[in-house]
Amino acid sequence: MKLFILKYLTSIFFLFLFFSCKNGQNKNLLNKENTSENTIKYAKGFDIQHFENFTKLTIKAPYQNSKETFEYILTDSLDKEHLNTVKIPLQSIVVTSTTHIPMLELLGVENKLIGFPNTNYISSKKTRLLIDNGTVKELGNEENINTELLLELQPDAVIGFSINSNNKMFTVIEKFGIPVLLNGDWLEETPLGRAEWIKFFGVLFDKESEADSIFKSIEKNYLNAKSIALKAENVPTIISGGLFKDIWNLPAGDSFEATFLKDANTNYLWKNSKGKGSLSLNIENVFEKGKDADLWISPSYYKTIEQLKNANSIYAEFKAFQHHNIFTFVNNRGKKGGVLYFELAPARPDLVLKDIIKIAHPDLLKDYEFTFYEKLK
Repeated sequence: MKLFILKYLTSIFFLFLFFSCKNGQNKNLLNKENTSENTIKYAKGFDIQHFENFTKLTIKAPYQNSKETFEYILTDSLDKEHLNTVKIPLQSIVVTSTTHIPMLELLGVENKLIGFPNTNYISSKKTRLLIDNGTVKELGNEENINTELLLELQPDAVIGFSINSNNKMFTVIEKFGIPVLLNGDWLEETPLGRAEWIKFFGVLFDKESEADSIFKSIEKNYLNAKSIALKAENVPTIISGGLFKDIWNLPAGDSFEATFLKDANTNYLWKNSKGKGSLSLNIENVFEKGKDADLWISPSYYKTIEQLKNANSIYAEFKAFQHHNIFTFVNNRGKKGGVLYFELAPARPDLVLKDIIKIAHPDLLKDYEFTFYEKLK
């Protein structure tokens, strides 16, 4: 990708040349002293550094197994068409994942959103109003954005996500002078690591202090909930997931989903498995180990007990099925059918944790009402 994205040494060399010519000074700005302490506590995929006249945003994990590091120079004075720089604060933006929507809303900049691919996935009532009144334009789908309309909108930046380095669509967008910043929040391996990406959006809108304050509040709520869960006298056994094309997908022991189950003080039966993603098992393996589990969460996309039973008769043999202790998040949907959990949960892990604590230890959070989950009926 040519625009705004270069490896470390290349960006140093370019900035040396550019600023020497522009200011008549033979000095490399990136060699200046970093004027701020690192405030990134949990997230592994990005970093923010402040210098005298600009801020450097580094994306360390833009896609899975990436060996590239992307750097963006954020400034309020440079022309956005110069290589590797983005003029801030942004006045307009296009994002490409529903997980970005809550970040904008928490910062109060959802009115800067002017386009989104497949707006039906957006559940938030606040942003849906912007879609309904025409403020946010439909841009097709995330794999094949309507670039013609995007170029007409001329956003200050596009926030993208990519599964690999070969994204021709983003390359086309960059060639027309629109910065594309890759967001890797979905690759974070901890709930608080994902939520901390609000600081990524904070620096783009000159709202770093607000982003830091919001994240600290989420962190405090999460850790407080975790401490409450430790007070439980009983620790229920729990399983997760369901069949998809004869494969039962469930969280691996080091995944962020398994972290929720651990922090909620449950005995997740695959907690000792290796891996940070999903395990793919056959139903016989899951039944042998999980048939007597007290609780079952996220049973694929089944909306009712009847649907679950009709999908496979073995489901009815699980103890959690027989005791009606199955909980799902798929029934909490937006106006157009988008699942709220997929949109809001990464930004609000404190609410996810409280939901699971409510499921596992209802006496500990008597007055709390579910945000995402509900019992399957």
